[in-house]
Amino acid sequence: MKKNPAIKSFMSAAIILCIMLVLTGLLTFLMPNGTFDPSDLSFMENPTRGIRLIHWIGAPILVLFSDSGGLILAIIIFLLIIGGAINLLKASGLIESLILKIVNKFVDQPMRLMALLVFAFMALGAFVGVFEEVVPLVPMVMLLSKQMGWDDLTGLGISLLATGLGFAAAVTNPFTIGVAQELAGVPIFSGALLRVLVFVSVYGLTIWFLRRHILRTQGAPEKHENVSTYEIPKAAFASFFILMGILFVLVSLTPFIESLRDLTLPLIGIIFLIAGVTVGRITSGNFKWTARQFFIGARDMAPAILLILLASGIKHVMLEGQILDTFLYFIAQRIGDVSPVMALYAVFFTVLILNFFIGSGSAKAFILMPILMPIMDMLGVGRQLGILAFQFGDGFSNVMYPTIAVLLIALGLAQVSYVKWLKFIVPLQILLVLLSFGWIAVAYLLGYGL
Repeated sequence: MKKNPAIKSFMSAAIILCIMLVLTGLLTFLMPNGTFDPSDLSFMENPTRGIRLIHWIGAPILVLFSDSGGLILAIIIFLLIIGGAINLLKASGLIESLILKIVNKFVDQPMRLMALLVFAFMALGAFVGVFEEVVPLVPMVMLLSKQMGWDDLTGLGISLLATGLGFAAAVTNPFTIGVAQELAGVPIFSGALLRVLVFVSVYGLTIWFLRRHILRTQGAPEKHENVSTYEIPKAAFASFFILMGILFVLVSLTPFIESLRDLTLPLIGIIFLIAGVTVGRITSGNFKWTARQFFIGARDMAPAILLILLASGIKHVMLEGQILDTFLYFIAQRIGDVSPVMALYAVFFTVLILNFFIGSGSAKAFILMPILMPIMDMLGVGRQLGILAFQFGDGFSNVMYPTIAVLLIALGLAQVSYVKWLKFIVPLQILLVLLSFGWIAVAYLLGYGL
């Protein structure tokens, strides 16, 4: 009997996360632990090592009572709402109707459609800082991918991958570039011309990678003839587009209105909830049917929630065992002893490793900028260049690490196993590391930021 793809996806990710949780706990016994002071690069080591068994085994639950607990609970509620709302929109037929209209328009120009969608998603990440917010759109793009004759990996590549790479190839991303530049004491969004060139190069690489995958796996996308669309009431379409317009405006204003930043996910959840319930009632006219479809969608998000708790537990173990400061101290001690370019590469890998445990770009900026900027000054390297290395290390791995909540949610929605996704993404990640190294070297030779 063939295993359910959703169960296979959940089990592969859960096993990997459990292994990582065990290994992280073991590290707390093997590594020195203590407190690192970035102001004078000093380290105070604790006399004991290890972590209490209850904090190790119970980390996925105990993390809910930590400082990160409120955020994790907010993400869980967001998932339940989004899952229910998306299922309502799908069950009503509205999403598939929209997808089929797009397919009819671009059926003879599949690669053009792919390029346009990738640019749109990358631009959201690069200019506005959208990443988590793309989750509700993943199921829609998955349906579009299927109708165009593409596989699930292509659908994820067009939506999640493109947004994540745009987030990393940031031009005016307020959550990485904005925060890092503010902490580094350089003008906000300065040095944007080079970052635009970086964005163009990453866009070109992404298009090449996805086009190659489409042609290798399926050849030319299938042509759909005589495709009919669902008869959906015009009021349902009008309600959906009005609410999506409001959502787009709110997300676009987020970088410029600080008070909106912490409200982005709740606002997205509320708007999608209103859209799902409204469209459901218009198309069915039945409150019981609407409630049932919402419950089914929310229930289907349970595996993703369990994976998020496991991933958050890994970070909790690392913090409880106080080995994060040990890692930072080790890196800070060695960066100043190498050539400027090698130091920048070390910054890249430091952020790349740290991103496994701390997914938030803003949080990493607050941790690393006070350490890295004095080292950049000591090496005679422009602070903008240190921020560029930070930007590359922070973003590209967001679409690879199993500790990144957005990736786990998207894979769950797409019913794609983490192992399958990893095999797909690793070749591109290697190319992105080489591209990052190239841009860092070019920027250094150009005196970027000096």
